[in-house]
Amino acid sequence: MSTPAPRPLLATASIAVALAAADTYVVVLALTDMMAGVGLGVDALQRATPIISGFLLGYVAVLPLIGRIADLSSRQRVLLWCLAIFVVGSAVTALATDLPTLVAGRVVQGVGGGGLVPATLAIVADLWPADRRGMPLGVVGAVQELGSVLGPLLGAAVLAVSDWRMIFWLNAILGVVLAVLIVRTGGGLGARPRWGPLVVTAVGLAVTGLALAAPDALTTSVSLGLPFVPFGDANAPLLTPIGVLGLLLVAVALVLWVRPALPVLRRSDLLGAVLVATALGAVILTFAAADPAREVVGPLGYVLLPVAALATLAYAVHHRRSSAPLIPRGLVRGRALVALFVSLSVGVALVAVVVDVPLLARLIHTDSETGAALVLVRFLVAVPAGALLGGWLLRPLGDGAVATVGLAAASVGLFVMATWGRGSLDTVASTLILALVGVGVGLALAPVNNAALAQAPDEAHGTISALVVVARMVGMVVGLALLTAIGLHQYYDAVAQIPDRTDTAALVDAAIVQVHWVFRGAGVAAAVGALVALGLGLRRHSLRPPPPRPWRRITRTQREGSPQGSPRTR
Repeated sequence: MSTPAPRPLLATASIAVALAAADTYVVVLALTDMMAGVGLGVDALQRATPIISGFLLGYVAVLPLIGRIADLSSRQRVLLWCLAIFVVGSAVTALATDLPTLVAGRVVQGVGGGGLVPATLAIVADLWPADRRGMPLGVVGAVQELGSVLGPLLGAAVLAVSDWRMIFWLNAILGVVLAVLIVRTGGGLGARPRWGPLVVTAVGLAVTGLALAAPDALTTSVSLGLPFVPFGDANAPLLTPIGVLGLLLVAVALVLWVRPALPVLRRSDLLGAVLVATALGAVILTFAAADPAREVVGPLGYVLLPVAALATLAYAVHHRRSSAPLIPRGLVRGRALVALFVSLSVGVALVAVVVDVPLLARLIHTDSETGAALVLVRFLVAVPAGALLGGWLLRPLGDGAVATVGLAAASVGLFVMATWGRGSLDTVASTLILALVGVGVGLALAPVNNAALAQAPDEAHGTISALVVVARMVGMVVGLALLTAIGLHQYYDAVAQIPDRTDTAALVDAAIVQVHWVFRGAGVAAAVGALVALGLGLRRHSLRPPPPRPWRRITRTQREGSPQGSPRTR
Protein backbone atom coordinates (compact mmCIF):
# COMPACT_ATOMS: atom_id res chain seq x y z
CA MET A 1 0.00 0.00 0.00
CA SER A 2 1.38 3.41 -0.94
CA THR A 3 2.09 6.11 1.62
CA PRO A 4 -0.87 8.40 2.37
CA ALA A 5 -0.84 12.12 1.65
CA PRO A 6 -1.48 13.56 5.14
CA ARG A 7 -2.95 16.93 4.20
CA PRO A 8 -5.26 15.73 1.39
CA LEU A 9 -6.37 12.82 3.60
CA LEU A 10 -7.06 15.22 6.49
CA ALA A 11 -8.97 17.54 4.18
CA THR A 12 -11.13 14.73 2.81
CA ALA A 13 -11.84 13.20 6.23
CA SER A 14 -12.63 16.66 7.61
CA ILE A 15 -15.18 17.28 4.86
CA ALA A 16 -16.81 13.99 5.83
CA VAL A 17 -16.95 15.14 9.46
CA ALA A 18 -18.51 18.45 8.35
CA LEU A 19 -21.10 16.58 6.25
CA ALA A 20 -22.15 14.47 9.23
CA ALA A 21 -22.20 17.50 11.54
CA ALA A 22 -24.38 19.41 9.07
CA ASP A 23 -26.87 16.56 9.16
CA THR A 24 -27.45 17.27 12.85
CA TYR A 25 -28.79 20.73 12.05
CA VAL A 26 -30.33 20.22 8.61
CA VAL A 27 -33.42 18.63 10.17
CA VAL A 28 -34.30 21.91 11.92
CA LEU A 29 -35.65 23.38 8.69
CA ALA A 30 -36.90 20.16 7.11
CA LEU A 31 -38.63 18.62 10.16
CA THR A 32 -42.21 19.62 9.31
CA ASP A 33 -41.78 18.44 5.70
CA MET A 34 -40.29 15.15 6.94
CA MET A 35 -43.27 14.70 9.27
CA ALA A 36 -45.66 15.22 6.39
CA GLY A 37 -43.67 12.75 4.29
CA VAL A 38 -44.38 9.97 6.80
CA GLY A 39 -47.99 10.93 7.47
CA LEU A 40 -47.63 13.11 10.57
CA GLY A 41 -49.35 16.47 10.92
CA VAL A 42 -47.81 19.54 12.53
CA ASP A 43 -49.91 18.84 15.62
CA ALA A 44 -47.96 15.58 16.19
CA LEU A 45 -44.64 17.23 16.95
CA GLN A 46 -44.08 15.11 20.07
CA ARG A 47 -44.30 11.93 17.99
CA ALA A 48 -41.62 13.34 15.68
CA THR A 49 -39.11 13.76 18.52
CA PRO A 50 -37.40 10.42 17.68
CA ILE A 51 -36.39 11.86 14.30
CA ILE A 52 -33.97 14.09 16.19
CA SER A 53 -33.25 12.01 19.28
CA GLY A 54 -32.71 8.90 17.13
CA PHE A 55 -29.81 10.59 15.35
CA LEU A 56 -28.32 11.66 18.69
CA LEU A 57 -28.75 8.14 20.06
CA GLY A 58 -26.90 6.59 17.14
CA TYR A 59 -24.26 9.32 17.22
CA VAL A 60 -23.34 8.87 20.87
CA ALA A 61 -24.20 5.34 22.01
CA VAL A 62 -21.76 3.35 19.86
CA LEU A 63 -18.93 5.90 19.80
CA PRO A 64 -16.79 4.09 22.41
CA LEU A 65 -17.07 0.83 20.45
CA ILE A 66 -16.14 2.50 17.16
CA GLY A 67 -13.22 4.25 18.83
CA ARG A 68 -12.00 0.94 20.23
CA ILE A 69 -12.33 -0.80 16.86
CA ALA A 70 -10.29 2.03 15.33
CA ASP A 71 -7.54 1.16 17.82
CA LEU A 72 -7.58 -2.52 16.89
CA SER A 73 -7.69 -2.22 13.10
CA SER A 74 -6.90 0.17 10.27
CA ARG A 75 -8.14 3.71 10.98
CA GLN A 76 -8.77 4.25 7.28
CA ARG A 77 -10.98 1.17 7.05
CA VAL A 78 -12.99 2.31 10.07
CA LEU A 79 -13.40 5.72 8.47
CA LEU A 80 -14.65 4.12 5.25
CA TRP A 81 -17.04 1.83 7.13
CA CYS A 82 -18.48 4.78 9.00
CA LEU A 83 -18.98 6.62 5.72
CA ALA A 84 -20.68 3.54 4.26
CA ILE A 85 -23.03 3.34 7.26
CA PHE A 86 -23.78 7.05 6.93
CA VAL A 87 -24.57 6.63 3.22
CA VAL A 88 -26.92 3.69 3.88
CA GLY A 89 -28.66 5.61 6.66
CA SER A 90 -29.09 8.63 4.38
CA ALA A 91 -30.62 6.47 1.64
CA VAL A 92 -33.02 4.77 4.07
CA THR A 93 -34.06 8.19 5.42
CA ALA A 94 -34.62 9.51 1.90
CA LEU A 95 -36.82 6.54 0.98
CA ALA A 96 -38.80 6.35 4.24
CA THR A 97 -42.58 6.59 4.01
CA ASP A 98 -43.40 5.66 7.62
CA LEU A 99 -42.09 6.93 10.95
CA PRO A 100 -40.30 3.74 12.14
CA THR A 101 -38.30 3.50 8.91
CA LEU A 102 -37.46 7.21 9.05
CA VAL A 103 -36.26 6.93 12.65
CA ALA A 104 -34.25 3.80 11.81
CA GLY A 105 -32.56 5.67 8.97
CA ARG A 106 -31.70 8.54 11.29
CA VAL A 107 -30.24 6.16 13.89
CA VAL A 108 -28.06 4.50 11.25
CA GLN A 109 -26.98 7.94 10.02
CA GLY A 110 -26.00 8.88 13.55
CA VAL A 111 -23.91 5.72 14.00
CA GLY A 112 -21.94 6.41 10.84
CA GLY A 113 -21.66 10.16 11.33
CA GLY A 114 -20.55 9.90 14.96
CA GLY A 115 -17.85 7.36 14.17
CA LEU A 116 -16.22 9.69 11.64
CA VAL A 117 -14.95 12.02 14.37
CA PRO A 118 -12.83 9.65 16.52
CA ALA A 119 -11.52 7.88 13.41
CA THR A 120 -10.40 11.22 11.94
CA LEU A 121 -8.80 12.37 15.20
CA ALA A 122 -6.96 9.06 15.48
CA ILE A 123 -5.67 9.49 11.91
CA VAL A 124 -4.35 12.93 12.89
CA ALA A 125 -2.53 11.32 15.82
CA ASP A 126 -1.06 8.72 13.44
CA LEU A 127 0.18 11.14 10.81
CA TRP A 128 1.40 14.08 12.92
CA PRO A 129 3.80 13.96 15.89
CA ALA A 130 2.47 15.12 19.25
CA ASP A 131 4.12 18.55 19.08
CA ARG A 132 2.61 19.33 15.65
CA ARG A 133 -0.99 18.16 16.03
CA GLY A 134 -2.42 21.49 17.10
CA MET A 135 -3.33 22.87 13.68
CA PRO A 136 -4.70 19.59 12.24
CA LEU A 137 -6.84 19.14 15.35
CA GLY A 138 -7.98 22.73 15.00
CA VAL A 139 -9.04 21.99 11.43
CA VAL A 140 -11.12 18.99 12.56
CA GLY A 141 -12.75 21.04 15.31
CA ALA A 142 -13.41 23.91 12.90
CA VAL A 143 -15.09 21.82 10.21
CA GLN A 144 -17.17 20.02 12.80
CA GLU A 145 -18.57 23.36 13.97
CA LEU A 146 -18.81 24.65 10.41
CA GLY A 147 -21.43 21.97 9.90
CA SER A 148 -23.75 23.88 12.23
CA VAL A 149 -23.58 26.81 9.78
CA LEU A 150 -23.71 24.78 6.59
CA GLY A 151 -26.51 22.46 7.74
CA PRO A 152 -29.35 25.01 7.79
CA LEU A 153 -27.96 26.74 4.69
CA LEU A 154 -27.77 23.45 2.79
CA GLY A 155 -31.26 22.52 3.94
CA ALA A 156 -32.69 25.88 2.88
CA ALA A 157 -30.99 25.73 -0.52
CA VAL A 158 -32.25 22.22 -1.27
CA LEU A 159 -35.78 22.94 -0.02
CA ALA A 160 -35.91 25.99 -2.30
CA VAL A 161 -35.57 23.79 -5.41
CA SER A 162 -36.63 20.31 -4.27
CA ASP A 163 -38.15 18.37 -1.37
CA TRP A 164 -36.63 17.16 1.90
CA ARG A 165 -35.69 13.77 0.48
CA MET A 166 -33.13 15.35 -1.82
CA ILE A 167 -31.19 16.55 1.24
CA PHE A 168 -30.47 12.97 2.23
CA TRP A 169 -29.82 11.80 -1.33
CA LEU A 170 -27.15 14.50 -1.54
CA ASN A 171 -25.69 13.15 1.70
CA ALA A 172 -25.49 9.68 0.16
CA ILE A 173 -23.92 10.92 -3.09
CA LEU A 174 -21.34 13.08 -1.30
CA GLY A 175 -20.55 10.20 1.06
CA VAL A 176 -19.70 7.91 -1.87
CA VAL A 177 -17.50 10.59 -3.46
CA LEU A 178 -15.67 11.18 -0.19
CA ALA A 179 -15.10 7.44 0.29
CA VAL A 180 -13.38 7.27 -3.11
CA LEU A 181 -11.23 10.28 -2.24
CA ILE A 182 -10.26 8.78 1.13
CA VAL A 183 -9.08 5.61 -0.59
CA ARG A 184 -7.00 7.64 -3.03
CA THR A 185 -5.50 10.08 -0.53
CA GLY A 186 -4.97 7.36 2.06
CA GLY A 187 -2.76 5.30 -0.21
CA GLY A 188 -5.35 2.66 -1.09
CA LEU A 189 -6.62 -0.23 0.99
CA GLY A 190 -3.83 -2.60 0.07
CA ALA A 191 -6.17 -5.57 -0.37
CA ARG A 192 -8.20 -7.11 -3.15
CA PRO A 193 -11.91 -6.30 -3.22
CA ARG A 194 -14.13 -8.97 -1.68
CA TRP A 195 -16.49 -9.42 -4.59
CA GLY A 196 -18.84 -11.90 -2.90
CA PRO A 197 -19.89 -9.63 -0.01
CA LEU A 198 -19.91 -6.64 -2.36
CA VAL A 199 -22.35 -8.29 -4.76
CA VAL A 200 -24.65 -9.54 -1.97
CA THR A 201 -24.57 -6.09 -0.35
CA ALA A 202 -25.38 -4.32 -3.61
CA VAL A 203 -28.27 -6.67 -4.40
CA GLY A 204 -29.61 -6.51 -0.83
CA LEU A 205 -29.53 -2.73 -0.72
CA ALA A 206 -31.09 -2.51 -4.18
CA VAL A 207 -33.97 -4.85 -3.25
CA THR A 208 -34.51 -3.05 0.08
CA GLY A 209 -34.45 0.31 -1.69
CA LEU A 210 -36.97 -0.94 -4.22
CA ALA A 211 -39.23 -2.07 -1.37
CA LEU A 212 -39.00 1.33 0.29
CA ALA A 213 -39.51 3.26 -2.96
CA ALA A 214 -42.51 1.08 -3.94
CA PRO A 215 -42.88 2.61 -7.44
CA ASP A 216 -46.47 2.89 -8.62
CA ALA A 217 -45.64 1.14 -11.90
CA LEU A 218 -44.90 -2.02 -9.91
CA THR A 219 -47.23 -1.79 -6.92
CA THR A 220 -50.31 -1.24 -9.11
CA SER A 221 -49.38 -3.98 -11.58
CA VAL A 222 -51.50 -7.13 -11.45
CA SER A 223 -48.55 -9.36 -12.32
CA LEU A 224 -45.71 -7.52 -10.58
CA GLY A 225 -47.43 -6.03 -7.54
CA LEU A 226 -47.71 -9.17 -5.38
CA PRO A 227 -44.21 -8.82 -3.76
CA PHE A 228 -45.26 -5.35 -2.55
CA VAL A 229 -48.43 -6.49 -0.77
CA PRO A 230 -47.98 -6.08 3.03
CA PHE A 231 -48.33 -9.03 5.39
CA GLY A 232 -51.62 -8.97 7.29
CA ASP A 233 -52.59 -5.50 8.51
CA ALA A 234 -49.06 -4.10 8.28
CA ASN A 235 -48.55 -0.86 6.38
CA ALA A 236 -44.75 -0.62 6.50
CA PRO A 237 -43.10 -1.13 3.08
CA LEU A 238 -40.48 -3.44 4.58
CA LEU A 239 -43.16 -5.80 5.95
CA THR A 240 -43.77 -7.13 2.45
CA PRO A 241 -42.28 -10.13 0.61
CA ILE A 242 -39.80 -7.95 -1.26
CA GLY A 243 -38.99 -5.96 1.88
CA VAL A 244 -38.28 -9.10 3.90
CA LEU A 245 -36.14 -10.47 1.05
CA GLY A 246 -34.11 -7.26 0.98
CA LEU A 247 -33.59 -7.34 4.74
CA LEU A 248 -32.51 -11.01 4.59
CA LEU A 249 -29.96 -10.22 1.87
CA VAL A 250 -28.65 -7.29 3.90
CA ALA A 251 -28.35 -9.56 6.94
CA VAL A 252 -26.41 -12.13 4.91
CA ALA A 253 -24.14 -9.37 3.63
CA LEU A 254 -23.47 -8.19 7.18
CA VAL A 255 -22.51 -11.72 8.20
CA LEU A 256 -20.13 -11.97 5.24
CA TRP A 257 -18.50 -8.65 6.11
CA VAL A 258 -18.35 -9.15 9.86
CA ARG A 259 -17.10 -12.73 9.86
CA PRO A 260 -13.45 -11.88 8.99
CA ALA A 261 -13.56 -9.06 11.56
CA LEU A 262 -14.74 -11.29 14.41
CA PRO A 263 -11.27 -11.45 16.04
CA VAL A 264 -11.21 -7.65 16.25
CA LEU A 265 -14.80 -7.49 17.50
CA ARG A 266 -14.08 -10.06 20.21
CA ARG A 267 -11.08 -8.09 21.43
CA SER A 268 -13.06 -4.86 21.37
CA ASP A 269 -15.09 -6.07 24.38
CA LEU A 270 -18.62 -6.35 22.95
CA LEU A 271 -20.18 -6.91 26.38
CA GLY A 272 -18.60 -3.73 27.69
CA ALA A 273 -19.73 -1.90 24.54
CA VAL A 274 -23.33 -3.06 25.06
CA LEU A 275 -23.30 -1.89 28.69
CA VAL A 276 -21.81 1.51 27.82
CA ALA A 277 -24.21 1.96 24.88
CA THR A 278 -27.14 1.11 27.16
CA ALA A 279 -26.06 3.67 29.75
CA LEU A 280 -25.41 6.42 27.19
CA GLY A 281 -28.56 5.65 25.22
CA ALA A 282 -30.72 5.78 28.33
CA VAL A 283 -29.27 9.16 29.34
CA ILE A 284 -29.64 10.63 25.85
CA LEU A 285 -33.25 9.47 25.47
CA THR A 286 -34.15 10.62 28.98
CA PHE A 287 -33.17 14.23 28.40
CA ALA A 288 -33.64 14.52 24.64
CA ALA A 289 -37.22 13.24 24.74
CA ALA A 290 -38.38 15.29 27.75
CA ASP A 291 -40.57 18.35 27.28
CA PRO A 292 -38.57 21.16 28.93
CA ALA A 293 -41.69 23.28 29.28
CA ARG A 294 -43.07 20.80 31.79
CA GLU A 295 -40.25 18.58 33.06
CA VAL A 296 -36.54 17.90 33.19
CA VAL A 297 -37.10 14.15 33.20
CA GLY A 298 -40.12 12.77 31.35
CA PRO A 299 -42.12 9.72 32.44
CA LEU A 300 -39.86 7.51 30.34
CA GLY A 301 -36.85 8.86 32.22
CA TYR A 302 -37.94 7.32 35.51
CA VAL A 303 -37.39 3.96 33.86
CA LEU A 304 -34.38 4.88 31.73
CA LEU A 305 -32.28 6.57 34.42
CA PRO A 306 -32.30 3.49 36.70
CA VAL A 307 -31.38 1.42 33.63
CA ALA A 308 -28.48 3.80 32.96
CA ALA A 309 -27.33 3.51 36.59
CA LEU A 310 -27.48 -0.29 36.52
CA ALA A 311 -25.66 -0.46 33.19
CA THR A 312 -22.95 1.86 34.51
CA LEU A 313 -22.53 -0.23 37.65
CA ALA A 314 -22.42 -3.42 35.59
CA TYR A 315 -19.75 -1.94 33.32
CA ALA A 316 -17.67 -0.89 36.34
CA VAL A 317 -17.70 -4.48 37.60
CA HIS A 318 -16.99 -5.83 34.12
CA HIS A 319 -14.16 -3.31 33.65
CA ARG A 320 -12.40 -4.60 36.76
CA ARG A 321 -12.74 -8.24 35.75
CA SER A 322 -12.13 -8.10 31.99
CA SER A 323 -8.64 -8.83 30.70
CA ALA A 324 -9.10 -6.31 27.86
CA PRO A 325 -11.95 -3.90 28.66
CA LEU A 326 -13.58 -1.55 26.17
CA ILE A 327 -11.93 1.45 27.84
CA PRO A 328 -8.33 0.39 28.61
CA ARG A 329 -7.42 0.58 32.27
CA GLY A 330 -5.67 3.78 33.26
CA LEU A 331 -6.81 5.63 30.13
CA VAL A 332 -9.21 8.03 31.85
CA ARG A 333 -6.85 9.69 34.30
CA GLY A 334 -4.65 12.75 34.58
CA ARG A 335 -4.93 15.17 31.68
CA ALA A 336 -7.31 12.85 29.83
CA LEU A 337 -9.83 13.05 32.68
CA VAL A 338 -9.44 16.83 32.77
CA ALA A 339 -9.97 16.97 29.01
CA LEU A 340 -13.23 15.03 29.30
CA PHE A 341 -14.59 17.42 31.94
CA VAL A 342 -13.59 20.46 29.87
CA SER A 343 -15.25 18.91 26.81
CA LEU A 344 -18.44 18.49 28.86
CA SER A 345 -18.31 22.19 29.83
CA VAL A 346 -17.81 23.19 26.20
CA GLY A 347 -20.95 21.24 25.28
CA VAL A 348 -23.02 23.04 27.92
CA ALA A 349 -21.85 26.50 26.81
CA LEU A 350 -22.28 25.70 23.14
CA VAL A 351 -25.82 24.36 23.32
CA ALA A 352 -27.03 27.25 25.50
CA VAL A 353 -26.05 29.77 22.84
CA VAL A 354 -27.30 27.70 19.88
CA VAL A 355 -30.76 27.20 21.42
CA ASP A 356 -31.40 30.43 23.36
CA VAL A 357 -29.87 33.14 21.18
CA PRO A 358 -32.54 32.65 18.47
CA LEU A 359 -35.19 32.62 21.22
CA LEU A 360 -33.88 35.88 22.65
CA ALA A 361 -33.71 37.38 19.15
CA ARG A 362 -37.40 36.56 18.58
CA LEU A 363 -38.27 38.23 21.89
CA ILE A 364 -36.32 41.48 21.60
CA HIS A 365 -35.10 41.89 18.02
CA THR A 366 -37.22 40.39 15.23
CA ASP A 367 -40.41 38.46 14.52
CA SER A 368 -38.73 36.54 11.71
CA GLU A 369 -37.20 33.09 12.17
CA THR A 370 -34.70 33.96 9.44
CA GLY A 371 -33.71 37.15 11.27
CA ALA A 372 -33.23 35.19 14.49
CA ALA A 373 -31.09 32.62 12.65
CA LEU A 374 -28.93 35.40 11.23
CA VAL A 375 -28.25 36.63 14.76
CA LEU A 376 -27.06 33.15 15.70
CA VAL A 377 -24.78 33.05 12.64
CA ARG A 378 -22.65 35.74 14.30
CA PHE A 379 -21.78 33.13 16.92
CA LEU A 380 -21.66 30.08 14.66
CA VAL A 381 -19.14 31.62 12.27
CA ALA A 382 -16.87 32.59 15.17
CA VAL A 383 -16.66 29.04 16.59
CA PRO A 384 -14.72 27.46 13.69
CA ALA A 385 -12.54 30.58 13.51
CA GLY A 386 -11.74 30.10 17.20
CA ALA A 387 -11.01 26.39 16.60
CA LEU A 388 -8.44 27.23 13.93
CA LEU A 389 -6.92 29.92 16.13
CA GLY A 390 -6.77 27.51 19.05
CA GLY A 391 -4.93 24.93 16.96
CA TRP A 392 -2.42 27.55 15.81
CA LEU A 393 -1.85 28.82 19.36
CA LEU A 394 -0.86 25.33 20.51
CA ARG A 395 2.48 25.82 18.78
CA PRO A 396 3.77 28.38 21.32
CA LEU A 397 1.36 27.75 24.23
CA GLY A 398 0.19 24.87 26.38
CA ASP A 399 -3.19 23.17 26.11
CA GLY A 400 -4.37 24.57 29.43
CA ALA A 401 -3.39 28.14 28.60
CA VAL A 402 -5.36 28.19 25.33
CA ALA A 403 -8.42 26.38 26.71
CA THR A 404 -8.54 28.46 29.89
CA VAL A 405 -8.36 31.78 28.04
CA GLY A 406 -11.01 30.62 25.59
CA LEU A 407 -13.52 29.41 28.16
CA ALA A 408 -12.88 32.40 30.43
CA ALA A 409 -13.65 34.72 27.52
CA ALA A 410 -16.78 32.71 26.71
CA SER A 411 -17.86 32.91 30.36
CA VAL A 412 -17.47 36.69 30.44
CA GLY A 413 -19.43 37.01 27.19
CA LEU A 414 -22.24 34.77 28.47
CA PHE A 415 -22.63 36.83 31.65
CA VAL A 416 -22.82 39.97 29.51
CA MET A 417 -25.50 38.29 27.36
CA ALA A 418 -27.44 37.62 30.57
CA THR A 419 -27.98 41.40 30.85
CA TRP A 420 -29.36 41.94 27.34
CA GLY A 421 -32.79 43.48 26.93
CA ARG A 422 -34.79 45.26 24.28
CA GLY A 423 -32.52 46.91 21.72
CA SER A 424 -29.38 45.07 22.80
CA LEU A 425 -29.14 43.04 19.60
CA ASP A 426 -29.39 46.21 17.49
CA THR A 427 -25.90 47.33 18.52
CA VAL A 428 -22.47 46.44 17.17
CA ALA A 429 -21.46 45.48 20.71
CA SER A 430 -23.82 42.47 20.61
CA THR A 431 -22.08 41.16 17.51
CA LEU A 432 -18.71 41.54 19.22
CA ILE A 433 -19.96 39.70 22.33
CA LEU A 434 -21.40 36.83 20.28
CA ALA A 435 -18.14 36.62 18.35
CA LEU A 436 -16.18 36.63 21.63
CA VAL A 437 -18.22 33.73 23.00
CA GLY A 438 -17.90 31.82 19.72
CA VAL A 439 -14.15 32.29 19.48
CA GLY A 440 -13.79 31.42 23.17
CA VAL A 441 -15.68 28.14 22.80
CA GLY A 442 -13.76 27.35 19.62
CA LEU A 443 -10.41 27.99 21.29
CA ALA A 444 -11.01 25.08 23.68
CA LEU A 445 -11.67 22.44 21.00
CA ALA A 446 -8.14 21.68 19.77
CA PRO A 447 -6.48 21.81 23.24
CA VAL A 448 -8.98 19.31 24.64
CA ASN A 449 -8.33 16.81 21.85
CA ASN A 450 -4.60 17.46 21.90
CA ALA A 451 -4.28 16.87 25.64
CA ALA A 452 -6.38 13.70 25.51
CA LEU A 453 -4.37 12.25 22.63
CA ALA A 454 -1.07 13.17 24.28
CA GLN A 455 -2.09 11.40 27.48
CA ALA A 456 -3.25 8.23 25.74
CA PRO A 457 -0.93 5.59 24.26
CA ASP A 458 -0.99 5.06 20.49
CA GLU A 459 -3.15 1.98 20.81
CA ALA A 460 -5.91 3.96 22.57
CA HIS A 461 -6.13 7.12 20.43
CA GLY A 462 -9.45 6.09 18.86
CA THR A 463 -11.00 5.27 22.23
CA ILE A 464 -9.99 8.51 23.96
CA SER A 465 -11.10 10.57 20.94
CA ALA A 466 -14.50 8.89 21.12
CA LEU A 467 -14.79 9.62 24.83
CA VAL A 468 -14.03 13.32 24.26
CA VAL A 469 -16.87 13.51 21.73
CA VAL A 470 -19.21 11.59 24.05
CA ALA A 471 -18.47 13.98 26.92
CA ARG A 472 -19.26 16.98 24.76
CA MET A 473 -22.51 15.51 23.42
CA VAL A 474 -23.65 14.51 26.91
CA GLY A 475 -22.86 18.05 28.06
CA MET A 476 -25.05 19.42 25.27
CA VAL A 477 -28.04 17.14 25.89
CA VAL A 478 -28.04 17.12 29.69
CA GLY A 479 -26.90 20.74 29.97
CA LEU A 480 -29.75 21.97 27.77
CA ALA A 481 -32.32 20.09 29.84
CA LEU A 482 -31.00 21.34 33.19
CA LEU A 483 -30.45 24.96 32.12
CA THR A 484 -33.85 25.12 30.47
CA ALA A 485 -35.47 23.76 33.61
CA ILE A 486 -33.74 26.43 35.72
CA GLY A 487 -34.78 29.14 33.28
CA LEU A 488 -38.40 27.97 33.15
CA HIS A 489 -38.58 27.92 36.95
CA GLN A 490 -37.58 31.58 36.98
CA TYR A 491 -40.00 32.28 34.14
CA TYR A 492 -42.96 30.83 36.04
CA ASP A 493 -41.98 32.79 39.15
CA ALA A 494 -41.88 35.98 37.09
CA VAL A 495 -45.25 35.23 35.48
CA ALA A 496 -46.80 34.57 38.90
CA GLN A 497 -45.91 38.14 39.91
CA ILE A 498 -47.65 39.72 36.89
CA PRO A 499 -51.01 41.15 38.02
CA ASP A 500 -52.45 41.32 34.51
CA ARG A 501 -51.77 38.13 32.51
CA THR A 502 -52.86 39.90 29.33
CA ASP A 503 -49.93 42.30 29.60
CA THR A 504 -47.87 41.15 26.58
CA ALA A 505 -44.86 43.30 27.46
CA ALA A 506 -44.69 41.83 30.97
CA LEU A 507 -44.91 38.28 29.60
CA VAL A 508 -42.08 39.02 27.18
CA ASP A 509 -40.01 40.35 30.07
CA ALA A 510 -40.64 37.09 31.93
CA ALA A 511 -39.47 35.10 28.92
CA ILE A 512 -36.33 37.25 28.76
CA VAL A 513 -35.67 36.36 32.40
CA GLN A 514 -35.75 32.68 31.42
CA VAL A 515 -33.12 33.19 28.71
CA HIS A 516 -30.95 35.23 31.08
CA TRP A 517 -30.83 32.36 33.57
CA VAL A 518 -29.83 29.93 30.82
CA PHE A 519 -26.96 32.23 29.86
CA ARG A 520 -25.93 32.59 33.51
CA GLY A 521 -25.88 28.83 33.93
CA ALA A 522 -23.82 28.42 30.77
CA GLY A 523 -21.48 31.16 31.99
CA VAL A 524 -20.93 29.25 35.23
CA ALA A 525 -20.25 26.03 33.27
CA ALA A 526 -17.71 27.84 31.08
CA ALA A 527 -16.03 29.43 34.12
CA VAL A 528 -15.75 26.06 35.87
CA GLY A 529 -14.40 24.57 32.65
CA ALA A 530 -11.81 27.35 32.45
CA LEU A 531 -10.58 26.62 35.98
CA VAL A 532 -10.44 22.88 35.38
CA ALA A 533 -8.63 23.45 32.06
CA LEU A 534 -5.65 24.75 34.03
CA GLY A 535 -4.98 21.08 34.73
CA LEU A 536 -4.21 20.54 31.03
CA GLY A 537 -0.93 22.39 31.51
CA LEU A 538 -0.06 26.04 30.93
CA ARG A 539 3.24 25.39 29.22
CA ARG A 540 3.91 23.67 25.95
CA HIS A 541 5.57 20.32 26.46
CA SER A 542 9.16 20.65 25.33
CA LEU A 543 10.03 16.95 25.11
CA ARG A 544 9.48 15.51 21.66
CA PRO A 545 7.70 12.18 21.82
CA PRO A 546 8.81 9.20 19.76
CA PRO A 547 7.96 9.50 16.06
CA PRO A 548 4.52 8.22 15.09
CA ARG A 549 4.13 4.67 13.95
CA PRO A 550 4.38 4.11 10.18
CA TRP A 551 1.09 4.17 8.32
CA ARG A 552 0.55 0.61 7.34
CA ARG A 553 -2.17 -1.94 6.80
CA ILE A 554 -2.77 -4.25 9.73
CA THR A 555 -2.96 -7.81 8.46
CA ARG A 556 -5.28 -10.45 9.87
CA THR A 557 -2.29 -12.45 11.14
CA GLN A 558 -0.94 -9.42 12.98
CA ARG A 559 -4.33 -8.69 14.50
CA GLU A 560 -4.81 -12.22 15.76
CA GLY A 561 -1.25 -12.64 16.99
CA SER A 562 -0.66 -9.34 18.77
CA PRO A 563 -0.42 -9.32 22.57
CA GLN A 564 -3.55 -8.25 24.49
CA GLY A 565 -5.34 -8.06 21.16
CA SER A 566 -3.73 -4.74 20.24
CA PRO A 567 -1.98 -4.51 16.87
CA ARG A 568 -0.81 -0.98 17.59
CA THR A 569 1.73 -1.80 20.29
CA ARG A 570 5.13 -0.79 19.02
